[in-house]
Amino acid sequence: MAKKKVVSNEPETTFHTLTVNQTAEHFSTNTLEGLTSQEAANRLKTYGANELQGNGGVKWYKVLWRQIANTLVVILLIATILSFATKDFAEGGVILFIIIMNAAIGFWQEYNAEQTMEALRNMSSPTSKVVRDETRVTIPNNQAVPGDIMIFEDGDVIGADCRLFEIFNLETDEALLTGESLPVQKNLELIEEAEQALGDRLNMVFSSTTVVKGRAKGIVTATGMRTQIGKIATTLMEVDNNEATPLQKRLNKMAYFIFLAAIILVIIVFAVHKFKYSNEVAIYAISVAMIPEGLVAVVTLTMAFGVRRMAEVKAIVRRLSSLESLGAVTNICSDKTGTLTQSKMVAVRMWLPSDGFYRITGTGFIPEGDVFRQGEIDGDEFLMQEEQIPTGSGSDHYLRALEAASLCNMAELRRTAHPDTNGEWSAIGDPTEIALQVLAYKAGLAKPDLLDQGFKLIAEFPFDSSVKRMSVLYQGPDTEEGPGDYIIFLKGATERVIGCCTYWRDGDIERSLVGEKGTERETFEEMMTEKMDILAEKGLRVLTLAYRRFEPPPGVDLVHGLDRTSIEADMVFLGLIGIYDPPRAESRPAVLKCYDAGIRVHMLTGDHPSTAAAIAKEVAIIPEDCIVKNNPLIMTARQFDAMSDEEVDSLAELPRVVARCSPNTKVKMIAALHRRNLFATMTGDGVNDSPSLKAANVGIAMGQSGSDVAKQAADIVLTDDNFATIVQAVAEGRRIFANIQKFVQHLMSANVAEIVVLIVGLAFKDNDGNAVFPMSAVEILYLNMITSSPPAMGLGLEPASETNMHEPPRSAKQGLFSWEVIMDTFVYGIAMGGLSFANFLITIFVFNKGRMGHECNREYSDSCFGVFRARTTGYASLTFLLLAHAINCRALRESGWAPKKLATLKYNKMLWISLVAGVILVFPVIYIPGLNHNVLKHSSISYEWGLVFAALVIFIAFAELYKFIKRRTMKPLAIQSDANAELERMRTFMSQTDSMDVSKQ
Repeated sequence: MAKKKVVSNEPETTFHTLTVNQTAEHFSTNTLEGLTSQEAANRLKTYGANELQGNGGVKWYKVLWRQIANTLVVILLIATILSFATKDFAEGGVILFIIIMNAAIGFWQEYNAEQTMEALRNMSSPTSKVVRDETRVTIPNNQAVPGDIMIFEDGDVIGADCRLFEIFNLETDEALLTGESLPVQKNLELIEEAEQALGDRLNMVFSSTTVVKGRAKGIVTATGMRTQIGKIATTLMEVDNNEATPLQKRLNKMAYFIFLAAIILVIIVFAVHKFKYSNEVAIYAISVAMIPEGLVAVVTLTMAFGVRRMAEVKAIVRRLSSLESLGAVTNICSDKTGTLTQSKMVAVRMWLPSDGFYRITGTGFIPEGDVFRQGEIDGDEFLMQEEQIPTGSGSDHYLRALEAASLCNMAELRRTAHPDTNGEWSAIGDPTEIALQVLAYKAGLAKPDLLDQGFKLIAEFPFDSSVKRMSVLYQGPDTEEGPGDYIIFLKGATERVIGCCTYWRDGDIERSLVGEKGTERETFEEMMTEKMDILAEKGLRVLTLAYRRFEPPPGVDLVHGLDRTSIEADMVFLGLIGIYDPPRAESRPAVLKCYDAGIRVHMLTGDHPSTAAAIAKEVAIIPEDCIVKNNPLIMTARQFDAMSDEEVDSLAELPRVVARCSPNTKVKMIAALHRRNLFATMTGDGVNDSPSLKAANVGIAMGQSGSDVAKQAADIVLTDDNFATIVQAVAEGRRIFANIQKFVQHLMSANVAEIVVLIVGLAFKDNDGNAVFPMSAVEILYLNMITSSPPAMGLGLEPASETNMHEPPRSAKQGLFSWEVIMDTFVYGIAMGGLSFANFLITIFVFNKGRMGHECNREYSDSCFGVFRARTTGYASLTFLLLAHAINCRALRESGWAPKKLATLKYNKMLWISLVAGVILVFPVIYIPGLNHNVLKHSSISYEWGLVFAALVIFIAFAELYKFIKRRTMKPLAIQSDANAELERMRTFMSQTDSMDVSKQ
């Protein structure tokens, strides 16, 4: 088919390295005339429609199939069929109910699963403006073809990847592809580097990005799946998302073991009965078969409760199994913009030639903060003691600079008066201008206040990407002597503003840059470069301010008759302002908590290396004293992508910061972590993050700023976009795994105890030579479902231990059953089973002289008096032992019966209610006539309660002694982690590798 031709193996052409003429020749097109309609139709057949391919979205039946297509559920289905076949409708019905409930909960949680390709399609522009047959026409976007001449204007969504050939003041928002928080200013300059990062290909525009400002024309170079966003879609389609999570793998392994054990036990039961079939024997065999009916339900409900807990801390879990997987996370790969940072530009530094450096506090749009003068810097120290500048005061130079920042500015700050928003601040305008306006507010020179004082805007020359500056003409407040003076304010990129300056302000003096020596400008620019480097090292974007007084020429229209070139000449340099996107207040504590938990954090961002490194230092991803240049912990995407897998694997440590990232860089990092057998999560919000979100073991998307694509690709979505919430999610994941281990041990110990009773009991024969069952099938089902399962659910809701987030991550390969857990399961199970069976034997042989009765497995008769009472004693013993064992399982080695530990039971309402209910429900099933004899095959007891409580005391004492021996003889479970130790380890690593030149790699 024609569409398949777009996925050919021909090498990709780097159109940003070609001239406009070369690009036009490549596609046999004309920038003035465009394609003919016939040629466009032919190319549409050749290249296919300009749309993203997909698999049609998620089907409900596939989601449902995932809920039942696992080993444990299959085994339960087999048990259900066998139960119905042997007319054991009670057990069959209970197991079937569990299967249905499990599937319903899982289906409900996961039905809003992957619709990634649909979300990508929705992002595409529905129509495009192109030149066809020498005429500008609007066409459906899916009909655009390579070689089309595409036209876009302010607000348009770009319909295809294009090589620009005509622009006017063009800026595009490429955050969804590069993660850059600021609009990108485009130009037509040829780029020689073929491997240039996507965000630096300034002569190209890309499909699904948005025009923020200006207008342009371009030659379409790629459509459909060959666009940059199409490549992301291809990556998403290629990622295998069906790999089982660690929990699923462990449960499957356990299911295989249970199935094997069940077959062996069934064979034993039939062998004892010489393979003579009867319904009683078949039902008993199924009961002995070690199928933990409640396990699937307890796992699913524990996960569902975990989902609810995560929703309370603003994390939406889209896949149940991913929550447990978080507990094994060893590395978090995070985007910067909007994830670790606020995605709000803020001015934090200023330098004026006469005053030196200033420091500005406060973040975001809220104009609250202080300005401190620090003076000049020598090395790492300032030459004066820091002093706070009172609001509305300061040197004349300082006030003039802030007037320039405030008035040469189109941004607006607004405070809402609505009571529901508590007077929150909002901003309208370019992020850079918003940052400058917030600074002016903090200094007491807000634009509205200056206008109220009498400043009047006369003329404006808006920001133009070709000159990278903006200027305004104001008339100052009127004075007693007459109208106010005219003043021109200018701001923009340093190199463009300096070129307009012939003076620089030094305090109250305006010094010339064109002096007698002829070296004044060179000397000044050297000083400027030094100060700019200081700001750039902090990852700041530097803007320059200038001004001059203006004498209007006679008879000139000041509104429409001014020439920009002449207005922006002979300016007086004022100073520099450094702005950046600050980190969230919660990010640094969250990263340090990750280190405490033995988790390493990597930053992968589209920003420049200096900016990325500065933020990484602030949030403790790398030490504050580390050097950016030739640092093995800091790389650019070009350096990292150029390395082969073997070279990456040979690195002593993977970089903590990767700048100028492309989507493939992030996927490569995840793959590198996987090859090191590490368990990685990726956080992000843009479309550029979605392939790595899919490739990661756990993908976490941002809910507020995140694109639909990222949300659909992720396993977990943070509704507050807060990196710190990830730490809570990891803690919840660890808590869930520990609790699963607790309740699985409880349920499996119960199964072992029942097997001990049931299998050993087969050795005792009645008067007819048939085995006497020490427990009935209904008793076993009641123990599994009513007695054991509710406390197991309570164990699934246990609060996290104090050391939960101060220990290294467990290995993803670590099963639910470590050797210690396996040992505990059998030790406790054999102890409970032995005590229960001992009471069964004592009741028969001591109190009832060993009378085994006649057909006591089928119905009650006078000859079965002793057997039925013995069954009740064994059943009641095992009931109380299982309830006591739930308290044991709250900790592997700590005493469960210590007063301090028992006091924490009040925080687990489900557990203590299930224990109380379990005790209360013992008595009705023992003493209700008819129910005891006919259903459970036992009878009421009296003095036998002494045996029951004696067994309980013995078991508690045994469990405490067993745990005491373990604490004395076994190694500690884990060595505690420490954030300071991790930072020091990175410093040591850098000092050992400071001779490595990563730029050559």
